[in-house]
Amino acid sequence: MSPRDRDERRRAYGLGLDAETRAAWVLRLKFHRILARRFRCRAGEIDLIARRGRTLVFVEVKARATEEAAIEAVTARARARILAAADLWVAGHPHYAAFDRRFDVIAVLPNRWPRHRADAFRGDDLDLPRGRR
Repeated sequence: MSPRDRDERRRAYGLGLDAETRAAWVLRLKFHRILARRFRCRAGEIDLIARRGRTLVFVEVKARATEEAAIEAVTARARARILAAADLWVAGHPHYAAFDRRFDVIAVLPNRWPRHRADAFRGDDLDLPRGRR
């Protein structure tokens, strides 16, 4: 990997961390409690996991130029990975098993307040072939 590629990766990583921090603050201001950041497992990664009342909120954060571009960046395959990772997180935290689950997207836009789209997708709206879920 060239030094230029390394610098680009570091920059992208830093932008991602900044976007996730901003998204976490948006959730806190909406009375959510952050339970985990950057949860990684064999199924995938979840940027933020939060709780509000009896609802677990699994959040994908996207830094893009527009809200539409951020929403479109969460593909069916990405949604499937998030759903699988959410199942594994709840399995590791069984005291949350009875909580409702919601899947949100937060679009972090340049020079604007992040846009929070609650209930952006559900587990039953995936359009993947059976073997890809």
